[in-house]
Amino acid sequence: MTNDPHEPDAASLRPTGPFSDADLPIDTDGRIYHLQLKPEQIAPDILLVGDPGRAEFIGSYLLREVEVAREHRGLITVTGTAEITGGRTTVISPLRTTVATSGMGTPSLEIVLNELVALHEIDFATRTRRREFPPLTVIRVGTSGALQADMPLGAPIVTSYAVGMDNTGLFYEAPCPDPTCERLERELESAVRAATPPASRFHGRIRPYVSRSDPAVARALMQASADLGLRARLGLTVSNSGFFAPQGRDVSRLAPSVPELDRILADFDPSLGGQRIENMEMEASFLCHFLGGLGHRAGVICPAVANRRAETFAHDYLDAVEQATRAALLAMAEIRRQDPKHG
Repeated sequence: MTNDPHEPDAASLRPTGPFSDADLPIDTDGRIYHLQLKPEQIAPDILLVGDPGRAEFIGSYLLREVEVAREHRGLITVTGTAEITGGRTTVISPLRTTVATSGMGTPSLEIVLNELVALHEIDFATRTRRREFPPLTVIRVGTSGALQADMPLGAPIVTSYAVGMDNTGLFYEAPCPDPTCERLERELESAVRAATPPASRFHGRIRPYVSRSDPAVARALMQASADLGLRARLGLTVSNSGFFAPQGRDVSRLAPSVPELDRILADFDPSLGGQRIENMEMEASFLCHFLGGLGHRAGVICPAVANRRAETFAHDYLDAVEQATRAALLAMAEIRRQDPKHG
């Protein structure tokens, strides 16, 4: 940890335990409740994907020497070894990696992240938090809808800041990462309030929170994309609480509380050196908020599988997701190479 006032103080991360059976369910085989995993079965480098089928694909085709392949409650977790080569970079040392399903949306992600962190930080024999543990590196590889007209379908978007339009993050008192997050929260709240009809039942009640990707992870993702010949774009990501009205889709017989939310966010200027709000999805905000508040490293790379301005959708997007996955694995390997003591 650093002396940056925005960084969390490790000594203040409480409680330390022992944790009760009700707060931390562990079965008689020593496995955590939802993921059905033991601590030794996860790696400190983790890929998160929403689709269980995608986790199976990555485990089958991009990992070798698979140690664990677990499915429980629709959540698939695979731990094995990744070995990815880039244009200018080769992973010389294979990287032990876990691929985990997050499910759709921040409520499901909240369960998965808490259990992954518990597996990493807590001694299951004593039910107490270990005094020392290295930081996790967790990268989400997902799909997203582009908000800018010039974003090609299939192009990867790397998240710099995440705008939380969900409420899951509001239940975790993580410190604001930097003054930019504080400013963006004020400006985005004002923009959403102005766009909500005054007569709306929910006028003034939608208040975004803003989190930040780990800067080193974002840089590594951009470099890995370039090494693989991918034209990635760095920008802000909006995480919504759902897919339809929460993302500005007006297809229900109930009117959206915030009409044309996608256009409003696309037009918003974050004043960040030319960056824009590039895409919408449903997980990045809580990922960065929760892990960043704990001092772990989080990043996000999501290909654009739809363009909301052009009203187009890429029906064949699996190759773009695979390439983004390769970029994420390459980025994690480079971070590990630069910081081997945290392996």
